[in-house]
Amino acid sequence: MSDVLPAGSLDGKVALVTGSSRGIGADTVRYLAQAGADVVINFRNKAPRAEKLATELRELGRRALVVGADLTDPASVAEMFEAVRAEYGRLDVLVLNASGGMESGMAEDYALTLNRDAQLSVLEAARPLLSDGARVVFVTSHQAHFIRTTPTMPEYEPVALSKRAGEDALRELIPGLAEQGVGFTVVSGDMIEGTITATLLERANPGAIAERRESAGKLYNVSEFAAEVARAAVDPVPADNTRLVGDVSAFAAE
Repeated sequence: MSDVLPAGSLDGKVALVTGSSRGIGADTVRYLAQAGADVVINFRNKAPRAEKLATELRELGRRALVVGADLTDPASVAEMFEAVRAEYGRLDVLVLNASGGMESGMAEDYALTLNRDAQLSVLEAARPLLSDGARVVFVTSHQAHFIRTTPTMPEYEPVALSKRAGEDALRELIPGLAEQGVGFTVVSGDMIEGTITATLLERANPGAIAERRESAGKLYNVSEFAAEVARAAVDPVPADNTRLVGDVSAFAAE
């Protein structure tokens, strides 16, 4: 896992990945630390997992701050960034990875609250800490990115619409971020094998993942997609601020 980014390419930098106690977020923060970054591991309710990852990254010689926060609660978000300020005083990479909306028992507007409102809240709270040359990466799916032109499974549609609303709202901030010297990239991937979303989709619509895999020829797994997210934090910002990962032939351009 160590050759995803050039060794030392993030020496002296500080990176925060939301939802990084497990899955794509955990592998992303691991790649950033392997490239030299000191990191912030954010979790909502998986503290032991987050602490275990922090211990692993400290053994690489990195500093690792573990901060629990509910991203839908502005006060909780403010406390998280106060902890970042106290520990590091700055932020060079912010990866907006945490998302959801397929969980059971949540309020009707939960997907929009998490996938749009919380993303904006986190970025706005982070902005005073973002240094000149800092990078922001927003993680989404093809099913959400292309939802305006390509229908998705009914089970996923509310999540897809909410994530696209979040992407649109964040894109409106690009000019202001650029003035601040901050680059912004959307990373959109196909269904990712082994994620919670894929598991929930499969439960709601058995055979959906296999069908998509056959159609696309290949689906990325968690570590492969996380590598693309990590690279987006280092590679030049694309002209359209979009990094598409995996096959997009089944999706109509906007």
